[in-house]
Amino acid sequence: MSTDTNHPNDKDLLFRLRAGDHEAFELLYLQYSKSLYWRLRRMVKSLEEADELLQDLFVKVWEKREEIIIQQSFEAYLYRIAQRMAVDYFRKLERQSRMQHHVQLSIPETTESVEEYILARETQQLLDDAVAQLPEQRRRAFTLCKIEGKSHQEAAEIMNISPNTVHNHLVKAISSVKEYLEKAGKTLSPLILILALSHGSC
Repeated sequence: MSTDTNHPNDKDLLFRLRAGDHEAFELLYLQYSKSLYWRLRRMVKSLEEADELLQDLFVKVWEKREEIIIQQSFEAYLYRIAQRMAVDYFRKLERQSRMQHHVQLSIPETTESVEEYILARETQQLLDDAVAQLPEQRRRAFTLCKIEGKSHQEAAEIMNISPNTVHNHLVKAISSVKEYLEKAGKTLSPLILILALSHGSC
């Protein structure tokens, strides 16, 4: 592993980080967090989102510390992660925007449109509740694939499991969500059902 960097202490800090040294992690955070924050802020144009992405980035660094292999510099390594996270952030926004647009289009232009809209909002809330009651792994697979639009392979890498296991979690999650909705006496509209529960997006 090459550790030639602009900061002479990086090699030692990375060695200690891989060994689980919290102090080394904190020192690396202090050393790079400010520049990463401003880079993320320029990319996502939001103070709050930049701060949240920054925290998520360093959580990933800590969780994957034993797998870190630096070919250039640790700073460049962090910037690549930040760029990927910004891309994922915009993909998530785009997917949420598309879903909201489809839901809005599904509301009929009739005198009952207000009632229909309220019903759609209640249905969406019920769907959110159904997802929230899932076991952690199933909920995470559902969120990654059906809400964030990631593939089985991408979700598998994030969850540190195989794509087939992601698929199994997803199938069980969808079944549980349908069962939850049936018990609540709620039938989803075909549009929302396709958007939320179909296998096409993952």
